[in-house]
Amino acid sequence: MLSTELLYFYRQVSQQVLTVVDVETTGHHPKSSRVIEISVLQATLDAGIHHQQTHLINPQVPVPESITRFTGISQDMVNQADSAEDIWQKYLPLLNTGTLTAHNLAFDYGFLQSEFAHLGAGFTRPNSEQLCTVILARLMLPELPSRSLPNLVQHFGFPVNTSHRAEADTLACWLLAKLLLTEIQNEPDETLLDRFAKQWLSLRSAAAILGVSTQQARTSLKRANIQPRLVGQYRTPQYQRGEVERLFQEKQSSNQLSLL
Repeated sequence: MLSTELLYFYRQVSQQVLTVVDVETTGHHPKSSRVIEISVLQATLDAGIHHQQTHLINPQVPVPESITRFTGISQDMVNQADSAEDIWQKYLPLLNTGTLTAHNLAFDYGFLQSEFAHLGAGFTRPNSEQLCTVILARLMLPELPSRSLPNLVQHFGFPVNTSHRAEADTLACWLLAKLLLTEIQNEPDETLLDRFAKQWLSLRSAAAILGVSTQQARTSLKRANIQPRLVGQYRTPQYQRGEVERLFQEKQSSNQLSLL
């Protein structure tokens, strides 16, 4: 999306009920791992939190020791919990309302879909009813070196318990969404668009804005003398949104002139 489209989207989202979800799992991949804890919080910017519920889940699979060290959730704890079938039936009405929100939503959403698939049911939410606070933080906080949830909790001093438990992480995600969406509600368009322009984009994201392949985008950006920053061990290129969108607008203007 272009910055103007993002501004419209986030302004719309800020008026909605946010259904914030976090899951703790036995691993990183939904196809080979299961959810062992879920928390869902519902809130609006105007009224704040009006509901939260959290449950451990017995997935009837082993909990790796590495996950116990990371989350504090042991095999004994999940063995005493309700079955996955019972838990997911309780959560479905909540998950189907409001704007589904999470920090790195793709992770949680993938596990939600997988868990309902285990029950022989589908679970999908339209893109217009999804909010990822990692993506929002990258847009609104481009100056920070990390947008991980524990680091953001520390940066903003959010009053939450230890990270990597579903209830605490759901609350942290809500506090982050509340902070950033309130700024989007209250700041002038020009201020926000200037802020958006500073976001660093991957080559793939830049190519999506330009509507071309990554190779074509790399060539176009180089010809326009738009220099990337190189990050990480593999020196991955990133481009500032404002420069990418300026190139897009120039190409649009050039195409329109060629049609006259």
